[in-house]
Amino acid sequence: MIKYVVKRLLHSIPLLFGITLISFFIVHLAPGRPTDMITQFNPKVSQDAREKLSKIYGFDKPVYVQYAVWLAKIARFDFGLSFSDNRPVIDKIAERMPVTLFINTAGLLIIFGIAVPLGVKSAVRRGSVFDRVTTVLVFILFSAPAFWVGLMLMSLLGLRLGWLPVAGLTSLDFDRFSAAGKAVDLARHLALPVFVTSMGGLAGISRYTRERMISVLHEDYVRTARAKGLSAKTVIYKHAFKNALLPVITILGLSIPALISGSVIIESVFNIPGMGRLMVEAVFARDYNLVMGELVIAAVLTLLGNLIADVAYSYADPRIRYQ
Repeated sequence: MIKYVVKRLLHSIPLLFGITLISFFIVHLAPGRPTDMITQFNPKVSQDAREKLSKIYGFDKPVYVQYAVWLAKIARFDFGLSFSDNRPVIDKIAERMPVTLFINTAGLLIIFGIAVPLGVKSAVRRGSVFDRVTTVLVFILFSAPAFWVGLMLMSLLGLRLGWLPVAGLTSLDFDRFSAAGKAVDLARHLALPVFVTSMGGLAGISRYTRERMISVLHEDYVRTARAKGLSAKTVIYKHAFKNALLPVITILGLSIPALISGSVIIESVFNIPGMGRLMVEAVFARDYNLVMGELVIAAVLTLLGNLIADVAYSYADPRIRYQ
């Protein structure tokens, strides 16, 4: 297993290189440059000043040369400076990452904590009233647009009933609260975003688990376990459940990049300063360094998530072995 992990990590290096290469060229294909935000809105800036500014930032060089310079910095873990405010890219990402990480981690825990048991129970009680009701409910959750649900909950729970805040991360008098009060205030502000974030995933994971569990329950080894006189609980959770987790493990591995990538829709609806909004702001500002910084982090997490999922397969199903 250790050899397999090392081999996969070594194979990920050229893959990561290819991802950054394609992303860098696509980003630079977009019309405009970061310097346009400075020069186009200032009529006093001459053409000569624009060319000098482009030369300072290296935009007068071919794209492949710019990529080589950027790659050399990334190799030293230097993400460069943001063109918007001349701050280090890594600092801007570090500011936005905690809130996005918390929302998506909480949403992921809710999804898997509720969806997996729900899917297992629906499979075991296939065709029952419980199965039919949960199927209808999860499909309603899956079909409802996240932004619409968010707006409806804001209107009902926030504006009409006044139970929860409708936007932002903290109250205006947040600094006056005690430590416990601050925790409660943050929880109240994040309750709706976390729920809306987990809504669609909960529906999907529960259906994946249900269908896989139904398939596993018809396998020969499960029937053999039942024939031996084992209890239903032992058959379900010891023999069938682990093998039914394989597609869920795949989804979990693919969910790792989403922990920090953020949701543009959710963060925009609830006015949350997270990674999703940061990426949108960087794209509109043509902030190449900031865009590439977020893309590199997402690419690394994607490769890491796939590796974790592959390793987890062997523990969920002993028949799977990696050389």
